[in-house]
Amino acid sequence: MINDLEEIAGIYRELSKLPTPLKACVRPQVTLNHKEKYNIVYAEWSQRDLERAEWVKAFQEYIVFHDESSIVCTGPSGNCTELQGELLSRDSPSGTLKAVIREHTNRKQEKQQYLEIWNKTSKEKSINLTALDKHGKVYEDDQFGCLEWSYSETCILYVAEKKRPKAESSFQSKPELSVNEDIDDNRAKIGQKPEKGCQFVYWEDWGEALTNKSTPVLCVLNIGNRNISVLEGIPEHISPGQAIWAPEDTGIIFVGWWHVPWRLGLKYCTNRKSALYYVDVTGNECLQISSGINSVRSPRLSPDQHHLIYLEGGNIKTHHQCYGLSLYNLDKKVTSTVVKIVDYPTIDGFTGIYSSALARKCWATDSQRVLIDTAQRSRKDLIVVNIATKIVTSLTAGSEMGSWTLLDVHQDLIVVSCSSPNCPPNLKVGFLPAAGKEQEIIWMALDKVEPLQGIEWKILTFTPPFEQENPKFRSLLFEGILLVPGQEKSTKPPLVVSPHGGPNSVFITCWMLLPTAFCRLGYSVLLVNYRGSCGFGQDSICSLIGNIGSQDVKDVQFAVECVLKEEFVDSEKVLLIGGSHGGFIGCHLIGQYPGFYKAFATRNPVINLPSKLGITDIPDHTVVQAGFDFAPDQLPSPSVLTALLSKSPIIYVSQATTPVLIMLGEKDKRVHPSQGLELHRALKARGVPVRLLWYPDDNHALSKVDTEADVFMNVAMWFNFALNRLQQLETIEHIEASPTKV
Repeated sequence: MINDLEEIAGIYRELSKLPTPLKACVRPQVTLNHKEKYNIVYAEWSQRDLERAEWVKAFQEYIVFHDESSIVCTGPSGNCTELQGELLSRDSPSGTLKAVIREHTNRKQEKQQYLEIWNKTSKEKSINLTALDKHGKVYEDDQFGCLEWSYSETCILYVAEKKRPKAESSFQSKPELSVNEDIDDNRAKIGQKPEKGCQFVYWEDWGEALTNKSTPVLCVLNIGNRNISVLEGIPEHISPGQAIWAPEDTGIIFVGWWHVPWRLGLKYCTNRKSALYYVDVTGNECLQISSGINSVRSPRLSPDQHHLIYLEGGNIKTHHQCYGLSLYNLDKKVTSTVVKIVDYPTIDGFTGIYSSALARKCWATDSQRVLIDTAQRSRKDLIVVNIATKIVTSLTAGSEMGSWTLLDVHQDLIVVSCSSPNCPPNLKVGFLPAAGKEQEIIWMALDKVEPLQGIEWKILTFTPPFEQENPKFRSLLFEGILLVPGQEKSTKPPLVVSPHGGPNSVFITCWMLLPTAFCRLGYSVLLVNYRGSCGFGQDSICSLIGNIGSQDVKDVQFAVECVLKEEFVDSEKVLLIGGSHGGFIGCHLIGQYPGFYKAFATRNPVINLPSKLGITDIPDHTVVQAGFDFAPDQLPSPSVLTALLSKSPIIYVSQATTPVLIMLGEKDKRVHPSQGLELHRALKARGVPVRLLWYPDDNHALSKVDTEADVFMNVAMWFNFALNRLQQLETIEHIEASPTKV
């Protein structure tokens, strides 16, 4: 074990520099004089900058030489270059132009947003969106945001916050005109008619990580005359986003989320009621395409513009679930299901689709096949779906790389990112073979990335004991991902156990900074995908409904005990870490199994379900996971509140003896920090060692660069404290047990 703080920080600093790909796009094909062909692959990467305490974006270009269907050679073109101020960017369909949404701070220290049009050599246009004042800030998030060129390359589509009326105090005096201000500023002051006494009116937002998003609108910029149109005709009860152009630029296809009676949190919640819509460019007609019964997302138009695919959820109310792939025929105006929701893994092992979003470009050139990356148990695989035959084929099953993410498809040239728990992300390319021969695909790396030495990993499969089986959903398995440090076989490392949050999320065998860093410190790490995790079939997800605090807790404990039986980790040095619902499980574990875990570190844990209910952005989650129906216009009955309390870890706190480190984000709207404070007070009152860290500028994920680094260092020190404390107690017990020499 490593105890030196400088050495611990050095390991984190080294690993945190490794970048993660954000997106990639294939530029148009170029044919040389001797008939050789090549494409440029443009990739954007994200990297932590510890000195600046911020995430930075950089881009890199690669050259891919190929013939008609096979790659000859690849390589990077130049070095990475940092991107400054870019919120969104998109190449035009022809590849000759690029649109950029950029944020810039002017001389008055005011943030302004610009839409820029670039050609191959220079900036053609720079339009100050803030000054035009047609809307609020542009949405750059994955939930609503988009930046789409029309097929004619004359217009740009994006989503922004609706312009709000100006407001001021009832006692505000009239603005004074100044000779030092320019004429435009004075004209603006004269033209304003603020609403008196409305400056503190509450604007409902979309919850955790979307706190500055309230009322999105679809905006179309005419590049020629610089005119911005905010599309009208959209139903007032929905919020639009994820928009694309309809065939021949006749209108816009978008997802609309219901925001009545009030907005529920959207981040990580793909179950929200929504539908696909079409609105013409004049705003005179808005038609609903999908039923509106279930949740939908990620509409993607085929290259021949005859078909629209999208993901559609089922009738269960968990925040994430297995999804079907729906197909809308634009010619016949008919919807069909291509891939059904999978309740239990099929004979060939397919477990269903669990993607939070489809890649922006996911169609093959033949307009008959769609590529999707999705969790398949504890891996993320790349599959091909044939919309005509409805056959699902895996391109990556059985590969040595742990997980695959689709970034782009252009004329059947595929760009993917792949990684493993011991190998940082790297980009690969390959040509999609003809239908029926997809598994013959040959991948070639764009850049060489070596696995880290001294870290091994494997997937463990667990079968719950008979008494722990769910009577409604029997024969369900679950898994864990085990990372093992390379060290002397005679030395048994401590074990760090981590159940994921959600609860309907999943650990996949990809690159993860914190587990890898702890493995480098000398710990084995067990990541547990208990029953209820995504990627194992809909039955597994449904099995957890009504059984939180019991089934998930027992699964984690059973997985740990199975690992301990293998006797390659130190059974007396088992540690625990978890956030959100993972913190909920962790708090149950230290209460239900007193003394088993020697230390616990938790981020924004769920402690008390009844007290969480009224202050979270997702109250439905609390009620549904506990096994009850949620109604926004009804208060929970006393019996429901009693049941919620019985499933809460706070009722076991009197039995806990494990030292606990609590880390809270002050701006957390998902699990209010009062939950962690309640735990802190309860442990402190009972004399259990406890430490609280409070991050005033962070939210639920605690993902700011400086926060994340501080979390790692404090968890490492907390574990060291607990293990050193354990060693001291063992020494004292040994001395007391030894015979006294006279």
